[in-house]
Amino acid sequence: MDNNGFIGMIEHALTTHAQQPSLSDFKGETYTYRQVGERIGWIHELFIKCDIKKGDKVALIGRNLSNFAVTYLATVSYGAVIVPILPDFGSNEIHHIVNHSEAKLLFCTDRIFNMVDESKMPAIKGIVSIDDFKSLVNCKLKLSQIIDAIPPAKTFTLEHIKFARVEEDTLMVLSYTSGTSGFSKGVMLPHRSIWSNVLYAQEHLDLKPGNRIVSFLPLAHAYGCLFEFLWPFTVGCHITFLSRTPSPQIITEAFQEVKPHLILSVPLILEKIFKKRIMPVLEKNPVKTISKIPLLKQVVYKKVKKQLTEVFGGEFQQIVIGGAALNKDVEDFLRKIGFPFTIGYGMTECGPLISYEPYSTTQLRSAGRLVDRITVKIDSEDPYNVVGEILIKGTNVMLGYYKNKEATDAVFDADGWLHTGDLGIIDKENFVYIKGRSKNMILSASGQNIYPEEIEAIINNMDFVQECLVRDMGEGKLEALVYPDYERADAENLNQKDITAFVDGLKAIVNAELPAYMNLSKVTLFPEEFEKTPKKSIKRYKYIK
Repeated sequence: MDNNGFIGMIEHALTTHAQQPSLSDFKGETYTYRQVGERIGWIHELFIKCDIKKGDKVALIGRNLSNFAVTYLATVSYGAVIVPILPDFGSNEIHHIVNHSEAKLLFCTDRIFNMVDESKMPAIKGIVSIDDFKSLVNCKLKLSQIIDAIPPAKTFTLEHIKFARVEEDTLMVLSYTSGTSGFSKGVMLPHRSIWSNVLYAQEHLDLKPGNRIVSFLPLAHAYGCLFEFLWPFTVGCHITFLSRTPSPQIITEAFQEVKPHLILSVPLILEKIFKKRIMPVLEKNPVKTISKIPLLKQVVYKKVKKQLTEVFGGEFQQIVIGGAALNKDVEDFLRKIGFPFTIGYGMTECGPLISYEPYSTTQLRSAGRLVDRITVKIDSEDPYNVVGEILIKGTNVMLGYYKNKEATDAVFDADGWLHTGDLGIIDKENFVYIKGRSKNMILSASGQNIYPEEIEAIINNMDFVQECLVRDMGEGKLEALVYPDYERADAENLNQKDITAFVDGLKAIVNAELPAYMNLSKVTLFPEEFEKTPKKSIKRYKYIK
């Protein structure tokens, strides 16, 4: 790690791009890199007055906002540890994280402040609003007076900022995951991990100073934070934060207005657009007929690609998909029409990147090629052909779980390999192919490994299916829980009786596509959407018997 790692990258961006627009709130204010520097200087002064030391924890919770980003940058460049908290967490979880992390200060939006009770966070020195940087609760300090006594941000220049010098293994981010297994653990990411991820992105992804980005994935999550904020900031990009709940309508509106040069997404967003916007068009009779004629099929594909490109603003180089596997049929269709997208793979414990490859050179069904400064091992007798757990070593890898030796020892083996819990294979060119989660794997009655994700991909592609989950009923029997696509059913004038009949008939259709050992014993209509993590993965543990 050279030139002071990620902190050096912040300093370089502030000085090199001082007059350029840096952070904007959608339909709100814009700050130049110089103004961001002034605000960082102001927050550093606040830390000094509040007796925050290098290595102290600062908790931060709120929706994607410029002030969230400024607080994050100010904290890590001061040498303190940022504890970003997902706004989806409830009051008890927020209190637990603040207490468990031993955070000295809490920055939060006014709306989230209504969910917290300072009496349940006894170690906190004060609570600051990230809406306007005013005191919300004084706690142990005369916080209001301290804030009022600090000169305005514009009086702080870059020369005022004392950027911390850090060692590569110094803790930078304490990230509490909300996973599919139900337990929130504090992932300790050192400076080397974030530096390595950002450096990889600088060297392998194509963004230039002044390029535009829309940040709508949660900033408290490693994927959105790194690729929609930390890396673009170091390049000199103009980042627009959605600053409100990211509904599909708001996201689309922001894309149309900002016209971003690169888009990050989770599979669910592309899959919904595919099912709601593309499939109905392709299934119309004239289009269906035309699509059977090779020459005219290309005309249809070209038109669909153009429409889909315009949905995302029309000026992006590619869409990078992460967080979960993309539906196989959606992937095949998007490749067929030449839509520029690629799939990456990572986990919070790697800050997050493990594999990536640009859309022009990636391989079908792969999750990209292993990134720099990472080594992978497949825990099987033949890593190229036999599925095994993916094990990781390298600069990106976390220090461990905060105050949780048991969980740390469970995930690192004696040789220092991080056990990802993901199953896959790798090819000779270092492309990674994910097959499922080891925790999800089901052993059939005849001893074969069943990956429920493979069955779910087939069911999810059926008409009138919104989402599904396959679980083990015991004795080698499988059940699929299916939540129907009621919006599509309404459009086709189907009633509840029709939907029930459709779900009842799914078993035979799906089993016809599967090998016998993977056959479903039961398909059950599920009455509501499955509960999800911020990455939009189903919280499987809630539905496993």
